[in-house]
Amino acid sequence: MNKDFKIGIIGLGYVGLPLAVEFAKKYPVVGFDINRERVLELQEGNDHTLEVDSNSLNQVNVKSYEDLKSNNGFLASYNFVDLETCNFYIVTVPTPVDKFNRPVLTPLYKASETVGKVLKKGDYVVYESTVYPGATEEDCLPILEKVSELKFNVDFYLGYSPERINPGDKEHTVTKIKKVTSGSTIKSGQVIDDVYRSIITAGTHLAPSIRVAEASKVIENSQRDINIAFVNELAKIFSLMEIDTQSVLEAAGTKWNFLPFKPGLVGGHCIGVDPYYLAQKAQELGYNPEIILSGRRINDSMGAFVADEVIKALINSGKAVKNAKVLVLGITFKENCPDIRNTGVVGVIDRLNDFGLITTVYDPWANAIEVKREYSLKVTNEHPNEQFEAVILAVAHNQFKKLDLGKLKKDKDSVVYDVKGFLDNYTLKL
Repeated sequence: MNKDFKIGIIGLGYVGLPLAVEFAKKYPVVGFDINRERVLELQEGNDHTLEVDSNSLNQVNVKSYEDLKSNNGFLASYNFVDLETCNFYIVTVPTPVDKFNRPVLTPLYKASETVGKVLKKGDYVVYESTVYPGATEEDCLPILEKVSELKFNVDFYLGYSPERINPGDKEHTVTKIKKVTSGSTIKSGQVIDDVYRSIITAGTHLAPSIRVAEASKVIENSQRDINIAFVNELAKIFSLMEIDTQSVLEAAGTKWNFLPFKPGLVGGHCIGVDPYYLAQKAQELGYNPEIILSGRRINDSMGAFVADEVIKALINSGKAVKNAKVLVLGITFKENCPDIRNTGVVGVIDRLNDFGLITTVYDPWANAIEVKREYSLKVTNEHPNEQFEAVILAVAHNQFKKLDLGKLKKDKDSVVYDVKGFLDNYTLKL
């Protein structure tokens, strides 16, 4: 393997930063991001996503571009010119969907233009952003060729290695998750695989083509989405039958091959988004993916379902719905993590607000400024001193286990809805 690789990573979010820090232990790494605040934060040794601790970041941080000329390390930059001396580029920008659930590839196009401006003969470009099969070669490659004026598979090479970051997971970190790799030629695939294998202790899997690697990513999360949709549908059915869903799943789980999925609010950048990328490509080819889209509809409806169950419980307890005060515990998409991307909790809050209930959102992990900017919602990081007609445990943060629900309930008839099966005392459980 060429030991003289200098790695440029475009996008320093949940995926790019952990990757940059690991590569920086063995290579010179320039991390580029258009968000100046993010870059300055990283230069100071801080990561608000909490994916990388300050100690790990400071161990690889270098103070100037000059330091990378003779040493390994990580330089965060918002100046794309700093990428010019790199020869192995990794694109890790987000690939969201719009309000109609259509893939938005604009960040990917802009990142490709940036790489194209600094691309040189002999360079490698690897995409990690989630896309539909074919996007790397059909959408990104033409931009690279046009901007760089270089010829594909002659002057530069392409690869795809799907990200497998699990936000908030301190056990399955980037190096401990097996990595799928691919290249545009047999030789480039081997080179790309070697580079990743140099830091991924869990090993790598070299896929036979870029399209296979792309497809593997979208089905990983689509499969999980569909399985969760199945148990969410069961939860709705068993609610009508007045049967406890968790008890049913525990009983069924005594069979050795029963899959242990649980109902809940589905969010995050992967499970709630990736299926739409595969569905979009299928529809372009004239096929309507019924199971994939059905699963998405069920999971997207769970926020309203939870809210409706709380409203019915309030009515049954003799409480007025209008202006009833509701405490929502958690707004991040998963427990013990500050990530609010595509969180399913917003669906609960929006539904409650539509019916005239007054919601208070308490989350010690969420960034209040980000929540306001992304969802126009107010969130508090401080324990509320009020009492409520209803309390909804939406996210199982460890801090919530210590809450005294008695002090949060307005009276003995106040409703406690436990979405995650996390609390000891509750009125309703999903």
